[in-house]
Amino acid sequence: MRIAVCIKQVPDIEARLRVSGDGTWIDEEDLSFVINESDGYALEEALQIAERTSGEVVVFSLGPERVREALRKALALGAARAVHLKDPAFLGGDSLSTGRALAGALAAGDFDLVLTGSQSDDVGFGSTGTVIAGELGWPHAWLVMGVELDEANKKVKVTREMEAGMNEISNLDLPAVLEIQAGLNKPRYASLKGIMQAKKKEISEPGPGDLGLAPESLGETGAKIEVLSVAFPEAGKGAQIIDGDAETAARTLVEKLQKEARIL
Repeated sequence: MRIAVCIKQVPDIEARLRVSGDGTWIDEEDLSFVINESDGYALEEALQIAERTSGEVVVFSLGPERVREALRKALALGAARAVHLKDPAFLGGDSLSTGRALAGALAAGDFDLVLTGSQSDDVGFGSTGTVIAGELGWPHAWLVMGVELDEANKKVKVTREMEAGMNEISNLDLPAVLEIQAGLNKPRYASLKGIMQAKKKEISEPGPGDLGLAPESLGETGAKIEVLSVAFPEAGKGAQIIDGDAETAARTLVEKLQKEARIL
């Protein structure tokens, strides 16, 4: 099987964030970046499937030069090669224009399965995989917590995590796009041998023209969402603790919501 994995490089969740000078995003100077958490689980699932089917994993990512570090890590973990969409026309977009660009790159290959994370840790739209599936015209599933291929590798049984502890099981024809939820497996660590081999593996950098994509449909120009400003939440006055039994506390709470908050 040929499996593609779309990964995103995001700020380390342990990093101290600062708003940029223009107030439209975070200050990336001296900021550490990592592979998005659920994307890491998607990569591990792809590697396991490739090992069982004697397949190949190709990893895709969109972003500036620093994204090359994330791709090298994916190659060290076992991916065969990587595709980096770094042309300025690809950058600054939302999930729609980003998904459109990734779909164009994926369409150039002959893949049986495309895996992505369920959502990114920075903006959390959770829709890039859906856009990819729509552009390719493939079936897809979100919040996937189980992947099982049939013996012929023509269909995949997918377990999705639902609310209230319920699971949903679907059978999809391949090729398909699956958006993987964090916790599906246990991601591996890169070996010294893998790190050394990654230095020799290919990272291609196709532009819009190579993929047959119109630049005006990509990146910031093709986006439907515009970020006007970002800011840290304002500090509040703290919580109020309501004393008394359940009936008394409920009565007091309703009174405060009516007279103080004025939302009832």
